[in-house]
Amino acid sequence: MVRLIDDSALTASSVVANSTMNRGRGLRGVNSYTRELGFDPAAWLREHGGAAPGWLDLCSGEGRALVEAAAALPAGAELTGVDLVGPLVPPPVVAAVPPPVPPAGARLRLVTAALAGWAPERSYQLITCVHGLHYLGDQLGAIARAASWLSPDGRFAAHFDPESVRRPDGSGAGRAVLAALRAAGFEYRPRRHLLLLDGGRPVALPFEYAGADPSAGPNWTGQPAVGSYYRRAVVPRGRAES
Repeated sequence: MVRLIDDSALTASSVVANSTMNRGRGLRGVNSYTRELGFDPAAWLREHGGAAPGWLDLCSGEGRALVEAAAALPAGAELTGVDLVGPLVPPPVVAAVPPPVPPAGARLRLVTAALAGWAPERSYQLITCVHGLHYLGDQLGAIARAASWLSPDGRFAAHFDPESVRRPDGSGAGRAVLAALRAAGFEYRPRRHLLLLDGGRPVALPFEYAGADPSAGPNWTGQPAVGSYYRRAVVPRGRAES
């Protein structure tokens, strides 16, 4: 029998509260957002974000991709990163190439907070979560909330592992979850394990979060990840389930 824990306990687990997840990933290059997502976030924002584009990066690590993007985006851009651990004090090593400094007018904010208890004050044209859902308990809740923070012409892109979502009896719920996400307007690209949504909207998925298992073991990345457990939501009598 799997022992499930709630999200407050999960944040203290060694799998989640670590200093390595997504720490040093930059905007472009070998270890980059562009490589992992299949598109350049800064280029996408220049094309779709208008004069004052907004990018929210969930589980942003050191925020290197945001810093680099801020130097490539127009003044007035607002970039926000949210991470449980947050930026760490850099090691005493002189970098060969220092990170670029955001231009005057570009607003860059790195927030140290648990995602489950945080919400933005505005909508964003781009919301990303690069290999971050693997470390959340209520992944579906985070996905639904992010969809509501997205602007009507915005894009949400996150890595998602259907094998990580299970029913309370331990059986896999990935197929049912993907069907519900697609019905809500999401696209799933299995080769990249990438979940996409174009256009912000309210999302109600027919699942109730039951708890998390931090001892689920490695996922397809080879890194330890969290198992997320859900039961089917109870539909009130007299209301048809969509």
